[in-house]
Amino acid sequence: MVSESETFVTSTPEELGLASARLGRIRDWMGRYVDEGKVPGMLVLLARGGRVCFLEACGRSVVENDRPMTSDTLFRFYSMTKPITSVAALVLYERGLFQLDDPVGRFVPALADMHVYVRGPSDALRTEPARTPITIRQLLTHTSGLIYGLFDEGPLSELYKGRRTNFMRDEGPLGEIVERLATIPLAFHPGTRWRYGVSTDVLGYLIEVLSGERFDHFLHRHILGPLGMTDTCFDVPVEKVDRLAALYGPGRGGRLELLDPSQQSVFTRTAVTHSGGSGLVSTLGDYFRFTEMLRRGGELGGERLLGRKTVELMTSNHLAGDMAAMGESVFNESTVEGIGFGLGVSVLLDPARAQILGSPGEFAWGGFASTSFWVDPVEDLTVIALTQLLPSSTYPLRRELRVLSYQALT
Repeated sequence: MVSESETFVTSTPEELGLASARLGRIRDWMGRYVDEGKVPGMLVLLARGGRVCFLEACGRSVVENDRPMTSDTLFRFYSMTKPITSVAALVLYERGLFQLDDPVGRFVPALADMHVYVRGPSDALRTEPARTPITIRQLLTHTSGLIYGLFDEGPLSELYKGRRTNFMRDEGPLGEIVERLATIPLAFHPGTRWRYGVSTDVLGYLIEVLSGERFDHFLHRHILGPLGMTDTCFDVPVEKVDRLAALYGPGRGGRLELLDPSQQSVFTRTAVTHSGGSGLVSTLGDYFRFTEMLRRGGELGGERLLGRKTVELMTSNHLAGDMAAMGESVFNESTVEGIGFGLGVSVLLDPARAQILGSPGEFAWGGFASTSFWVDPVEDLTVIALTQLLPSSTYPLRRELRVLSYQALT
């Protein structure tokens, strides 16, 4: 297991080819967002070659009781759960338990013969048989035809909500949700489009089927435990709940609004549903361990989770072009022009087309509450930024931080 002392190995910016004065612009930027009341607080880490040269906390984790943001604050990571679940699936892939293009229905019979929505309201759907079965690769790349009922509109969204298939904390065991999900048509024929949805949650259930272990147990035994991610969990222990940041959104007049004041207590109750797509709470240090394992090709502190070539495959683009070419037009967690998608992470293909600073081959992802990370293998640069603001499209935090990070390289 990776020790606590290995988490933040520090160096001066100049030793790593960055300018201290220019990194200070990140600190100023964080302060402006907090001082203007746009975010409650922020936590930003920048590392090069695994050595941390910028680690700053600003503002409050809970504004109402003046609790400061610190490096051990717990955050709802939402969709940054997805890369962890994807790694867990690839652990089983390396054991020879499946091939990426295997039909999911081979292991989950309920998903073997799916239909695709054609037209009509939710109580009178017209469908047609799926031309091809859903594959495991398509679950990993969000090209399966599954969507999110919480954020999409239309008849399929109504069915997702009505049949409780959004993998919320109280919707039941994963297998039961998948059985209900299988009764809802796909939004498109598998492999023909990119569409964000519950694919990674289904992947969590597939891990249960293939491993014979409950999904959360598998994560702890094979990912979180070996990496020393001791604060990453589906349920926050009572003794840690005071470290959990509150969740905010933009209220009237642009002022922060506390969302669901009872939300923090939800995480002290045992989750019935362990969402592989959005369920984990974590810390900066824990997630940095995870990104370091990927940056180092699948190994950290003597613990090898994946082979180097598997990580290379994971962080390669598996789409036929970028997300825009796969039918996506607007998406909160990423630009769609010039961005592809690998096995659980986005992949930067063309910085100029994406209109962002970065390097081809960079892999990344973000979460609904404005958390984000990216790893740039060309510059050997890792950046993690955390706050708790819904939705992630409220402010261009990720794009701005990219400029501030890359301008500091010398």
